[in-house]
Amino acid sequence: MKKFIVLLISHALALAIGFAAGIYALPILIAPPAPETKVVETKAKTAKFSGEFRRNLKGSDSLHWGEGKVFVGKNAVSLMGELAPGPDYKLYLSPEFVDNEKDFERLKSKMVRVGDVKTFKNFIVPVPANINIKSYNTVIIWCETFSQFITAARYR
Repeated sequence: MKKFIVLLISHALALAIGFAAGIYALPILIAPPAPETKVVETKAKTAKFSGEFRRNLKGSDSLHWGEGKVFVGKNAVSLMGELAPGPDYKLYLSPEFVDNEKDFERLKSKMVRVGDVKTFKNFIVPVPANINIKSYNTVIIWCETFSQFITAARYR
């Protein structure tokens, strides 16, 4: 009986580790190719504003972070940098700087969701025509599935 319990626990642990590794690896495996640096540089030239994603924000940690220069323009938000891989990333614009989950949830109703972030090294997210980037001052990357703050940058 002891042997059965040990086997059951060890197999359950191996299954849990495999499941967690799959959640982490799947977004990397299915991500489309990242935009070339030259394409991001071209978007950056037309951007009205810029900011910087940093790893050391209050709500970021070793699995949830972003770093690099973010550019905000009328037609696109782009990143020349890197994000920690993860599922279901969304890009939001906020009227206030946010650096953690609690503040994100508190202000979410005042934010606008711009679109999906599908790459983890460089990205370009189109800005819909009905969004006025001057009404906001912060870009936020949020994991919708796990309600997890990833990173943020003030751009004005």
